[in-house]
Amino acid sequence: MDFEHLLPLGTILLMGAFHGINPGMGWLFAVALGLQERRLGAVWRALIPLTLGHALAIAVVVLIAAIAGIALPASSFKLPVAITLAALGVYRLIRHSHFRGGGMRVGMGGLTVWSFLMATCHGAGLMVLPLFLGMVTPAEGAICHTPDSISTNTAMAVTSTLAHGAGYLMVTAAAAWVVFTKVGVGIIRSAWINLDLIWAVALIATGILTFAL
Repeated sequence: MDFEHLLPLGTILLMGAFHGINPGMGWLFAVALGLQERRLGAVWRALIPLTLGHALAIAVVVLIAAIAGIALPASSFKLPVAITLAALGVYRLIRHSHFRGGGMRVGMGGLTVWSFLMATCHGAGLMVLPLFLGMVTPAEGAICHTPDSISTNTAMAVTSTLAHGAGYLMVTAAAAWVVFTKVGVGIIRSAWINLDLIWAVALIATGILTFAL
């Protein structure tokens, strides 16, 4: 992997970490399941579908971009991605509702779907997209249809998904463990930070930067 890819991949990993620290993105659900079953193993078990669902939300977006990028230059995505990011950020500023469903008695499949929908609603994949598009092989005439271009873009899509998923998993696991074993869920009442507001502003800022740069 080229050194020029390390910075955007590191940023994608940090985005995953930011999602991981948000209670609404998974660790609070894992802690609730642990408290319900009264054992730490339930917390660890919940992390598998939570991470899988989150990673799938990233993979869907970047794989579509990678496939489309075989025939289209990355610059053609610039305006629609910027508009979508900014619009999603404005929407999240106005309305902070989250997907709800199933209660706490859910299996691995249901928890995976819940995590996928939460990440999708938060625009996780779209947030990663500008960085990902900067790493894929640009379309340049007939070369854009070569097997090497296809495999390179697909490999970068997988790498970006794994990097984001790793950041999410590490922070989600750490937050769930600390809350479950050390401080308890009562910390949310006294130490709450509006991460949804921060994420909405970040979406708008990324949309503006995507269009401007």
